[in-house]
Amino acid sequence: MTSNPTLRTRAEALAERLPPLLAQARHLAASVELGEHGRRRPGQGDAFWQFRPAQPGDPAHRIDWRRSARSDHHYVQEKEWQAAQSVLFWVDASPSMAFASSSDVPEKGALARLIAMALATLLVRGGERVGLATSASPAGRGELALSRMASALIDPQDTGFVDLPARSRAVFLSDFLGDTASVAQAVTQAADRGVTGVLFQILDPVEEGFPFHGRMIFEDMSGRLEHDTREAHDLRDRYLDRLTARKAELSDLARRTGWQFHTHHSGEADSAALLWLYHAIEGHR
Repeated sequence: MTSNPTLRTRAEALAERLPPLLAQARHLAASVELGEHGRRRPGQGDAFWQFRPAQPGDPAHRIDWRRSARSDHHYVQEKEWQAAQSVLFWVDASPSMAFASSSDVPEKGALARLIAMALATLLVRGGERVGLATSASPAGRGELALSRMASALIDPQDTGFVDLPARSRAVFLSDFLGDTASVAQAVTQAADRGVTGVLFQILDPVEEGFPFHGRMIFEDMSGRLEHDTREAHDLRDRYLDRLTARKAELSDLARRTGWQFHTHHSGEADSAALLWLYHAIEGHR
């Protein structure tokens, strides 16, 4: 039986990158002092909400043996407040997220993964369930959920949205510079299910300021589009107008669906982004 060299290479790369991401996320999480916000809370109520399949990390005492006896799977009772404890993340893996204007700022995608994992770490410490808003890593508890989520972020195979659990919360991290139709559809459908969340935009400083002059060749990260101009400064006003319009579009989407919208620049403190996100997502409880 021969091995698949491509699969092996990807697996080895994943094994090398996973511990650093988790370590960096834990370090960032530890740098944020949450005080009373870090403790477990009873939630919205103790009314029965639904049965759901048991997942790795669920304690044995939570299994409903009577319901499980009627199936080949184990089930747990989920209370109303437990349903609201799920926080699902979507981290954009498009080529534009690999951009960094200099060695002094991180790539947008790397920063998005770090912030997502740090926030997930804080939430797990508070007893919450975390996962991805894709089929790659469903919500779970504890270190297993964090490892599974980190693995899926480092080596994304499925980036399509799934139906988010009713009354859960969500965090979407992206530059939102591409086509936003799929994002708008996912947010609207989620809101119809009582899901609340945050649209967290990450931009490189040069994407916000457009500090270009003279002749420039602009190329998208995929390498398919290229624009050559002799005076880049002439494009500045048009670019900034389009960026302002995109932010207004995202802000309006958040307002209509009961979500929040925020822009963070990759040159700013990671801890500030994490603290803002934590308070934003906890405010949706």
